[in-house]
Amino acid sequence: MSTLTPTPTAQVYELSVEVPQGEVIRYDLAKLCSALNVNDPTRIAVETDGLRRALITVYPSNPLGVVRAVTRADLVMDRHGRIVTGLYHNGRPVKKRLFDPSTGSAQRFLLFGTTGAGKSRALQLELIAEKLNGVCTWLADLKLGQSVPEADGQVDWYACSQEETILMLMAAVAVAQERMRRYSAAGRNSFALGGDPLLHVRIDEANRLLERGAPYRDLATHLIKELGRTGRSVGVGIGLSAQASHLEELGGSDTLRAMVKEGEVTLLRWSSSMMRQLVTDGLLPAGEQLMPIPKTLAPRELRSQFDPEPDHDEDDAPGTQGMGYLLSGPRPTAMMRHLRLGSIAPLPGLDPDILALYGDDEPTRLEDISHDVAGQAYAARTDEEAMAELCAAFHEAQQQKLNAGRGPGRSAATEDGDADDDGPSAPRKVRLDERVLAALADAEAPMSADDVLDAVHADGGREVKLGSVRNALKKLADDGTLTRAGHGLYAPA
Repeated sequence: MSTLTPTPTAQVYELSVEVPQGEVIRYDLAKLCSALNVNDPTRIAVETDGLRRALITVYPSNPLGVVRAVTRADLVMDRHGRIVTGLYHNGRPVKKRLFDPSTGSAQRFLLFGTTGAGKSRALQLELIAEKLNGVCTWLADLKLGQSVPEADGQVDWYACSQEETILMLMAAVAVAQERMRRYSAAGRNSFALGGDPLLHVRIDEANRLLERGAPYRDLATHLIKELGRTGRSVGVGIGLSAQASHLEELGGSDTLRAMVKEGEVTLLRWSSSMMRQLVTDGLLPAGEQLMPIPKTLAPRELRSQFDPEPDHDEDDAPGTQGMGYLLSGPRPTAMMRHLRLGSIAPLPGLDPDILALYGDDEPTRLEDISHDVAGQAYAARTDEEAMAELCAAFHEAQQQKLNAGRGPGRSAATEDGDADDDGPSAPRKVRLDERVLAALADAEAPMSADDVLDAVHADGGREVKLGSVRNALKKLADDGTLTRAGHGLYAPA
C-alpha cells in the first residue's frame, strides 16, 4: 500500500509505503530508482521505522548540495546537552549530544569516513563547540597536526605524536580514577556541570594508533577501554575519528568497539565493505540501507559517444564533503550534511573563519586538584623540549620491555604454541603464562580472569582472548604455580 503526497515545496514528492502486517519492509535502491524513473540516487531519501512503514521523499535535485555556514549560536548546548552540527535533507537541524544532563554521563564519540569525506571539518565543529561550552579538551591529531591545525592553542592539550597520545591517555585514566575516588568520598554517583569541567579526550586519525602493526596498539586499546569504563560517571568522555569502521581499525577489540558505538556515531562517505561491517557490528539494523554518497554531485548522464562535449565541466560539480548519517540519532537512515565551516577553497595557512569561531578566550583547563595525578606529561604539554624528552623516555622504556626476553640463537614458542625461529637476532616471544604470572606478581591483591586480561593487555604485548587467559590460569593453578584465593580469584602460590 502506498500514498503519494505533494509537499508544500514545488516538485518534491513524499511516498508513504506500508507492507502487510507480519512482514518487514525491505527495498532495493537500484530497483526503487528504476521504478520512480530517477537516475540520481542522491535525489531520493528513504526512511523506515524498521518494521512495516517507509517514507520515500523525491527531490528535484539533491537538497544537501548547499548548506549554510555554521554560527556560534548553533554550537551552544541546549538544555539537553545538544548542539546543532548540520541539516537533514528536509532542512531540519541535526542535533548531536555533547553531554547528557539527565543521567550525568559523559559521551563517547565515533566519526567514520573515507579519505576526503570531511572528517576533519566535522571534528573541528565539535572542538569549537567544546571550547564554547566550557569543555576541557585534550586532542591528539595523529596526522602530525595537519588535520585540525586551527585547534592548536584552542584546547587544553594538543598532541601530534603517538608517544604523546599514549601519555595523554594515561593521564586521562589517572584523572578519571582520581575523580572517582573524590566523588565516591563525597557520596556522588554521577557527574554534574558546574564543578570539575567536562573532559573530552579526542583522537583524530585513530586508525594510525589502533591499526594492526601500530607500535602501541595494545596499550592504547587498553587505555581507551579503561576510559570508557570509568569515565562516563566522572565527566571524562572519549572520541575517535577514523578512516574505516573495520574491527581491526579499533584495536581488534570487540569490547572497545561495543563501548564506543553506544555513543554518538557519525558516518560520512563510506565504502561497500564498511557498509557490510556496520550491519555486522549492529551499528545499522539488518535490512536497512543508506543512500550512497558519491564523491561529487555531478549529474549522471548517458550520452552518445558521438555527441559533442557538454558545456559544463564535471570537475566543477559540488563535492559531498560533510554529507553523512548520524547513526545514533533519532533518524539514523536520514541523510544529513554538516554545516559549512571555513573556506571552501584550500588556504596556504590557518583558516581565519575557523579561528574566529573559536574566539580569543582561553580554553577551559583541567581542574587544579587533578594536575598532580595528570603527571609530568600534563605539566610539559606546552613545553616542546620537555615533552620530546618524555616521549623519548617512554619510547625507550617500551623498547626495553619489548626486548627484555631476547636471547641470541634461541627459538621460542609463541602464545599459540607455534615454534618461531628467525635466526640469531630473533626476539624470544614472551609466553602468555609468563605475562599472566608477571601481572599477578605486580598485583596487590588476588585477581579475577578479567582483571588479569586487562593487566596483560596493559603490558604492551600481543592482545589475547579471555578464554586463553582462563586456560593459562587453570594450568598454572593445577601445577601449583598459582593458588586459588577465592571463587574465580588467583594469586601467586
